[in-house]
Amino acid sequence: MSGDGSEVSHQYLPKLRLDDLLDELQARIDAARGTQDRVHSLLEAVLSVGRELDLPQVLRSIVEAAVVLVDAEYGALGVIGDDRNLSEFLTVGIGDEQRAEIGALPSGHGILGELIRHPVPLLLPELSEHPASYGFPAHHPPMHSFVGVPIRVRDEVFGNLYLTEKRSAREFDEEDESVLSTLAVAAGVAIENARLYEETRLRERWQRASGKVTSILLTGAPSAEVLELIVDEARKIVFADMGMIVERVPGEEALRPALAVGLGADERSGLVMSAQDGFVGAALSSAEPVVSTDIEHDTRTGEGGSQWAGLGPVVAVPLGASGKARGVLLLGRVPGARPFDDVDTGPLLGFADQAALALELAERRRDADQITLLQDRDRIARDLHDLAIQRLFAAGMTLQSAQRFMEHPEGVERLARTVDDLDDTIKIIRSTIFGLRTHGGGVREGNGLRGRVSEMVKASTTLFGFAPALRIEGLVETDVPGDTADHTVAVLGEALSNAARHSGARTVDVRLQCAGGELTLTVVDDGCGVPVDAARSGLKNLEERATALGGTLTLGERPEGGGTRLVWRVPVSAEGDPVAD
Repeated sequence: MSGDGSEVSHQYLPKLRLDDLLDELQARIDAARGTQDRVHSLLEAVLSVGRELDLPQVLRSIVEAAVVLVDAEYGALGVIGDDRNLSEFLTVGIGDEQRAEIGALPSGHGILGELIRHPVPLLLPELSEHPASYGFPAHHPPMHSFVGVPIRVRDEVFGNLYLTEKRSAREFDEEDESVLSTLAVAAGVAIENARLYEETRLRERWQRASGKVTSILLTGAPSAEVLELIVDEARKIVFADMGMIVERVPGEEALRPALAVGLGADERSGLVMSAQDGFVGAALSSAEPVVSTDIEHDTRTGEGGSQWAGLGPVVAVPLGASGKARGVLLLGRVPGARPFDDVDTGPLLGFADQAALALELAERRRDADQITLLQDRDRIARDLHDLAIQRLFAAGMTLQSAQRFMEHPEGVERLARTVDDLDDTIKIIRSTIFGLRTHGGGVREGNGLRGRVSEMVKASTTLFGFAPALRIEGLVETDVPGDTADHTVAVLGEALSNAARHSGARTVDVRLQCAGGELTLTVVDDGCGVPVDAARSGLKNLEERATALGGTLTLGERPEGGGTRLVWRVPVSAEGDPVAD
């Protein structure tokens, strides 16, 4: 019996060993299949990430692929900024509402900062046990297991992948770390490709914008139109919320906006910036773009100013050569927006040179137009002097000689009056000639005393129902100081207003004469005259203006009888009549 029992046990032993071997083989086959599936998943993830060329979508694809590969509940990708903190933080697994409840995204402290400070893979079974951990903000979901790996683009650490809460196990293992490290290598290549693609597209946009500006410059478009195109194109390309060009004010340590568009454009267009502002001053003297990550709190702006209100990141580039820049191109984003980087600011200098060229061309065009205008005025003045005056003078001489043949007293008197009128006309033309030759020499057209008086008399036509006669004699543009000219215009306005309201006149003659060191304004109407009991407040004002300038006011009847004759006379410096026959 014992022999039979021993024989039976030996029969079952090989079978048990075979079952164990088969189970072990099946486990290894399953593990191999799992590894094969994971490798396939990794390859698919690498291919998926590599197909994208849009950088934000590349980053999103990397996080999503990482979460699937290691079976994590939460994933994130942190992009490291120039200040060694997180400039971007993309998450997977946390909804929009929960993200809003958590508040501001992390900047790179605690465990997240650990990977920034030491860019090597980090595997933790329990987050809270690491020395760098200091908990989570309110409303943050609980997290325990953790794995993180750096993403390198060439030799630069671009950012880090963070994965937490493994679904199928208590913690992540070394295989998870290895898979993520492999994905990080592929992610670095994909990010580099996306960056190159983005830079290529950006260069193409700058080239197209430069072509537009060059085309509009060649057409001779107004400088305001060119500047608006430059600012609009630059603002769109770098995704700025505000764009502005400020120019130097000649003879002053100040800059005035030539153009402002975008955020707060209306408020900024009327502001004056000091060239002593540290930020603007740096841009004026620099050969490179000047960047601020938060302009309202930038120490270079001192106490700041309303020109920086509502702005965060700002970049400024000089218009023209450094030290001789004629202005600054400013682009700004709202607070909290991504700061301007080298990709944004690199092409800005060349683009700003086109803005400087537009301003230079506009200035040269204005100079050329001014020269053309002055040349035309000289020609008109020469023709008037050489042709019109000589003909009038000849006509006067002929009429004077004809008086000897006139026997009728009335005919003689009419000829004499006509000769006097011709003399007066010659004086008026001479004064006009001098006005043409001196216009533009610091006095803009329509802004001199002659132009202001003419405009006021012309405007009074609606009050009278007819056009008053106007005669201007002498060098009123050059011999009359600015304050005297202002008083003269005010006196004329009051005199015309009084005549229109009270006189009932059918004719009004205005004469402005500068001669013999005096400026005389005479207003004569054929109305009812000034009643004895009339209020004198307006006339008192005219008299006070004359007295303040050392002059006089005379009010009486016109020589022909009836009506009113107002004579306002003040001293001025006379320099003689430069117009020769």
